[in-house]
Amino acid sequence: MSASPSARSGPIVATLAFAGTVAAIMQTLVTPLIADLPSMLHTSTANATWVITATLLASAVCTPISGRLGDMFGKQRMLLICLVPLFVGSVVCALSSSVLPMIIGRCLQGMGMGMVPLGVALLRDVVPAEKLSSSIALVSASMGIGGGLGLPIAAAVAQYADWRVLFWGSAVLALAIGALVWSLIPHTPGGGKQQRFDLLGGLGLGAGLVCLLLPVSKGADWGWTSATTIGLFAAAVVLFLAWGVWELRNTAPLVDLRTTARPRVLVTNAASMFVGVGMYASMLIMPQLLQFPKATGYGLGQSMLDAGLWMAPGGIMMMIVSPLGGKLTNARGAKFTLISGVLVMAAGYGLAQALMSHAWGIMLVAMVINSGVGLAYGAMPALIMSSVPLSETAAANAFNTLMRALGTSIGAAVVGVVLAQMTTTVSGYTFTSQDGFRSGLLLGCGVALVGALIAACIPALKRAGGDDELTVDEDSANSPAPAQA
Repeated sequence: MSASPSARSGPIVATLAFAGTVAAIMQTLVTPLIADLPSMLHTSTANATWVITATLLASAVCTPISGRLGDMFGKQRMLLICLVPLFVGSVVCALSSSVLPMIIGRCLQGMGMGMVPLGVALLRDVVPAEKLSSSIALVSASMGIGGGLGLPIAAAVAQYADWRVLFWGSAVLALAIGALVWSLIPHTPGGGKQQRFDLLGGLGLGAGLVCLLLPVSKGADWGWTSATTIGLFAAAVVLFLAWGVWELRNTAPLVDLRTTARPRVLVTNAASMFVGVGMYASMLIMPQLLQFPKATGYGLGQSMLDAGLWMAPGGIMMMIVSPLGGKLTNARGAKFTLISGVLVMAAGYGLAQALMSHAWGIMLVAMVINSGVGLAYGAMPALIMSSVPLSETAAANAFNTLMRALGTSIGAAVVGVVLAQMTTTVSGYTFTSQDGFRSGLLLGCGVALVGALIAACIPALKRAGGDDELTVDEDSANSPAPAQA
């Protein structure tokens, strides 16, 4: 039997939001250490960047797999399993003194990102219908909350303590989450135990993602027209085509592409990529503006810690807005909430053009943009889960999380190119010019507006009585194949 929805769902939601936040913090954990990594690990700058890239790749490859296994064998069980590599990876990083074990540890930490879609999908099993939308919004937004809060926390620890404390702390957090999941989260048996796991599909998707994300992440270093970059992009196309054919022919696929191709799911995933680009553009630009020296004429001369503290209210704002987004979804529908969130993001980028000369202005901009991210991130899982069978919720949410991650990767690459091409020289040092930052912010605004247009094209989901569905409810949760408008 599946776990029945509990009236006392607060501790469950808090635990899942905490787990998602900690998993997301792993992505920004080493940001304060970037400049020092080569000396810390006795390696080159190029090799040190793999400490960041490894987490991105492991997260992208493992998230869809953990989602599918959660549907098959139970989401609570997979949450606990995801915590194992997160804990082991943290310990390996804490004990590392060279680059190879650090990269291995960061790969293991990246595998923990599968907790976010698993947690969102599990809510459908254990939270009462009247609390579901706000709960989904909070747990889904934990990805952004963790990213926003992780930077100042990591910067403070790195500045005032030994860097290894960061990883010992993440190991302790993994153990704490494990204890909470074990004691508070009910077991939810999977619905596909008799099915075989699609190992070849997992390997094919993983290989395709590596071939896509490696050149996206490293193209600026390798050269966008280099043989390695072009060859990997070409390999990604071939692998994804072959993977798609295999998945369509497989009776128990890793990702049900027919479900993913439903217009409501397909358009939501497309919008998710643009939301990911829009979110990451601000995270890449605004900390640099805060930290650039005042001698440039537009930099604000803040330390890493001070910059993180100026950005922290944005993460807090996301935490505040997410439950309000759930109420908005109940009142007007998840599509309305998604469009509203993306438009708020665009407004924040527009506001940045006038306020980027002040630290307090950048703080306000971050609060506006992250408020929009909180609304959008909470609405997307509601749209997905109202459109797929109950037995596919974790896999469908994992795929949506992957689309957001692809958006952040593409956003990092595109904005990085803009910032690298528009430069100025001050006292013999090269910096991104003010026009470069303005262009990057305008790009974020434009991407958000495109995301809003795509979201406006999401088809409505009709109830049996003909009314548009406003939230993820019991009818949609038990319907194997919702009718499309």
